Amino acid sequence: MATHNNHPGHPNHLGHPNNLGHPGRPHTDIRITMHAGQPPLPTVKTGLDVLVSEKFARLKGLRVGLLAGPASIDHRIRHVLPLMLAHGVNVVRLFGAEHGFWGEAQYMESVSDATDPSSGLPVISLYGQSVESLTLNPKHLVGLDVLVCDLQDVGSRYYTFAYTIAFAMRSCAAAGVRCMVLDRPNPIGGVHTEGGDVLPDFRSFVGEYALQTRHGLTLGELAHFFHGVDGHDCEPEVVAVQGYKRAMHFSDTGLPWVLPSPNMATPDTALVYPGACLFEGTNLSEGRGTTRPFELVGAPYIDDPFRFAETLETLALPGVEFRACYFQPTWDKHAKKVCAGVQMHVTNREHFLPLRTGVALIVCAKRYAGFDWRREPYEFVSSRLAIDLLFGSDEPRKLLERGAGVDDVMATFSEGAQRFAPLRAGVLNAAY
Repeated sequence: MATHNNHPGHPNHLGHPNNLGHPGRPHTDIRITMHAGQPPLPTVKTGLDVLVSEKFARLKGLRVGLLAGPASIDHRIRHVLPLMLAHGVNVVRLFGAEHGFWGEAQYMESVSDATDPSSGLPVISLYGQSVESLTLNPKHLVGLDVLVCDLQDVGSRYYTFAYTIAFAMRSCAAAGVRCMVLDRPNPIGGVHTEGGDVLPDFRSFVGEYALQTRHGLTLGELAHFFHGVDGHDCEPEVVAVQGYKRAMHFSDTGLPWVLPSPNMATPDTALVYPGACLFEGTNLSEGRGTTRPFELVGAPYIDDPFRFAETLETLALPGVEFRACYFQPTWDKHAKKVCAGVQMHVTNREHFLPLRTGVALIVCAKRYAGFDWRREPYEFVSSRLAIDLLFGSDEPRKLLERGAGVDDVMATFSEGAQRFAPLRAGVLNAAY
């Protein structure tokens, strides 16, 4: 895998200067600009917004590690790191999940340790060249009182940020370090769930725990779920979201959206992701290398996108329409080749079933001679097909290979959903 520095290399990527540096820290040129006429407060305050309103009082006098990403912002689009430094928080060390601390690396691209150019702080990568790199080394917690985790989840089991926090909690428990999780809204809502869980033989970094595919939890609730499963001594200190209601989608919160990873372009991307990420387990392009990743799906071997779209429409999938289209990815699968396929247009997000839609697309694509499963190693696993890791079992794939329809595949998820339901109920925040 390629190795990238864990920063974008742009000295001014944190905003315009206003001389709010952090004294005594090398190369500390992180600054925050205060503007007149700020917009009104959004409906929802994230965990970070809560800490900002408290002037980070909970962290005063503590030696802090910070696990964050590019979407770790407050409602005024100010990043957590310069906010902490400007308020005198003693940030000792930074940690980056998949894609790097500043979100510049592509999916499954290893990231090396680095020095943040704006603060001079060391950045420890938790997504390197081996599965061992996913877990915090005890030496990286030496000298810390608390690890603050602020990442934006997208509501799907596959998204790896949640497991980075789960693994960090395990390490914190072993080292006697507190773990604080700054909660954020689930961008695709916290009411609906879909899919099954993960069988033990299919655990991976896209399914380390037996979560439903669309889990309907916030990251803070996930942290409590992980703690309950692991049973270690590190009870997460969750700074809860204020004003959030479970039925909200991201557009209801009034919060700004920043890409948490390079291909999670918009909340619309997150909404289709529980089904569209399945295409990573196939030789279909999931639209990486286009401006609408996960909404576009296709391949050069699909000869007629209009017939493909018409076939999908006959399945009467709720809350979505399919537009026949051609597209040419600039990189990743089928780079520089014209792909025929469809764009998913969600017309009713409350009725839309992303996982069922993703399964339906695979059912229809499998009828073309060029279709195949992804055969390369996936998320550090070479002994299982990627599609089995994403499904959490090999049963759906085997059914698809025998020509099964959408209903047959979806039926395989019912037992997992029943197992997950009481566990989910036990970690729901009553305020949400």
